[in-house]
Amino acid sequence: MFELKEKVVIVTGARRGMGRSHALVLAKAGAKVVVSDISEEDCQKVVEEIKKEKGEAMRVKCDVTKKEEVDNLVKKTIERFGRVDILVNNAGICQFKPFLELTEEEWSRTIDINLKGYFLCAQAVAKEMVKQKSGKIINIASVASGQVGIGFPTLAHYSASKGGIIALTETLAVELAPYGIRVNAIAPGMIETPMIASIKENPQQEKEMLKRVPMGRVGKPEEVSNLVLFLASDESSYITGSTVVIDGGWLAG
Repeated sequence: MFELKEKVVIVTGARRGMGRSHALVLAKAGAKVVVSDISEEDCQKVVEEIKKEKGEAMRVKCDVTKKEEVDNLVKKTIERFGRVDILVNNAGICQFKPFLELTEEEWSRTIDINLKGYFLCAQAVAKEMVKQKSGKIINIASVASGQVGIGFPTLAHYSASKGGIIALTETLAVELAPYGIRVNAIAPGMIETPMIASIKENPQQEKEMLKRVPMGRVGKPEEVSNLVLFLASDESSYITGSTVVIDGGWLAG
C-alpha cells in the first residue's frame, strides 16, 4: 500500500518543517522528489538526506510568488523526470500580529505566499497533468481557515489565506476532475514546526493552547506527512475536493 515508485513529486517550502518531512516520507515511498524553496543550500541538505536513504531527488530554488520562478520549477522537473504526478503545495508563512496593527504590506506578503503561490504552482503543474490525464494536488491549509466555529486572534491575514486555499481546492477539484486530477487539502492543527516557535518559547501560552487539544500534545510533522502520502497514493482514488483535518481533536473539543 501507499506505493509511489516512479512517481514524480514537487514539494514547495521543503527546506524545513513539514515540507522537509513531506519530501522525506514521499521519497521513502519510492517517489522521485523535487525539493523546492527559497534557499538552494537548505534544499540541497534535504536532497542529501533523501539520497542517503537511496532515494532520488533534485533541488530547485523557487519563490512561489513569482510566476517565472514557478514556471522554471515545473520546466526543470519535466526536463529531469519527464513528468510531474504530484504537487504538494506547502510553502507558507505565519506571522502573529493584532488586526489593528496589521500593515498592508504584511497582509499582502502573507496572501501572496500562502494563496497566490498555491494558485501559481497548481496552475503550472495542472497544465502538465492535463496532458497526462492524471495527477494529484495536495494543498496544505490549516484549522485556522474560517467556518470551523473558532476564531484565531492575531492571525487575520493567515486565516484569510488558509480559508482561500480551501475554497481554491474545492473549485480546482471540480474543474480538474474530468482530466483525472484529484485536488485535496489538509488542515493541520498545532504541529511541531518553526512556525510555532514563538508559542513554544512561552510555556504558559503553549499550555493554554494545548488545553484545547483533547490529545494534549503538539502534532509531529511526520504525522501530517503520512496523510500527505495517503492522499498522494492510489489508495485515496475516490477522494477529491476534500479538506482533511489533522489536529488531535482540536475542532471536535
